[in-house]
Amino acid sequence: MEIHRYTQEDEAALFGLMQREGEEWSEYHTRKKAMYAKALANSITYVAYKNDVLCGYCRCRNDDGFGVYIYDLLVDKKARGKRLGHALMTRVCADFPQDTVYVMSDVDEYYQKQGYQREGSIFKVAP
Repeated sequence: MEIHRYTQEDEAALFGLMQREGEEWSEYHTRKKAMYAKALANSITYVAYKNDVLCGYCRCRNDDGFGVYIYDLLVDKKARGKRLGHALMTRVCADFPQDTVYVMSDVDEYYQKQGYQREGSIFKVAP
């Protein structure tokens, strides 16, 4: 598996991943596609490829020393259960060792299963 920083060359594959995910992500790749493409360009985004197929990504922002916040994490349904989401978040921690990494979630069970510590309404990611 290869994880690297997102570039515009990854855009079509990333929006394809969202489209395969279904209704929950549909607004990002339809009505708000241009807005989300701009958010991707202005965020710290990592993509994960296996055999040249994009199988996951995470998008985060650095809050100027107050922490790095992961806003979006998506792993292709076929790639789930193989610790790809964990690998993406570990990469964020490795690239920002001086910052605390948090994840903003609407899927709390996943982050609890990873052993991350809840801090108010967010989770603190521990490498």
